[in-house]
Amino acid sequence: MTPIQLVLDCADAHAQARFWAAALGYEVEDHHDLITQLVSAGHAPAEAAFELGGRMAWRDMAACRDPEGARPRLLLQRVPEAKVAKIRLHLDLQVGQEARPAEQARLEALGARKLYDGQLGPGTWVTMADPEGNEFCLT
Repeated sequence: MTPIQLVLDCADAHAQARFWAAALGYEVEDHHDLITQLVSAGHAPAEAAFELGGRMAWRDMAACRDPEGARPRLLLQRVPEAKVAKIRLHLDLQVGQEARPAEQARLEALGARKLYDGQLGPGTWVTMADPEGNEFCLT
């Protein structure tokens, strides 16, 4: 089996990592020790990192992961260009119809917004956008 990670381009990798960690029940990765080691050994330039909350963090990327290790890691990478079109890959958060209203409200409180309700036959979902406008669905 080939492990995968999902990579999401964004403007603010650290804010997006916090949003997605909260949305998915993931934990934001702490790269302080790795950064310190790589910069000290000359393998990474000091300007590739900055201090965030008293810890060193990569300037252009952040990541979050499933604490159980069962679901894919999510890497957020800062890119210079803004999102201009619908992304071709999106996440479906499978919460179930009964839990959907509460989960939608929770995600909106984190900064997501509802785009529209969808339905195909008996199947329904809510299409939402994360704080940077990347689409995802609650199914």
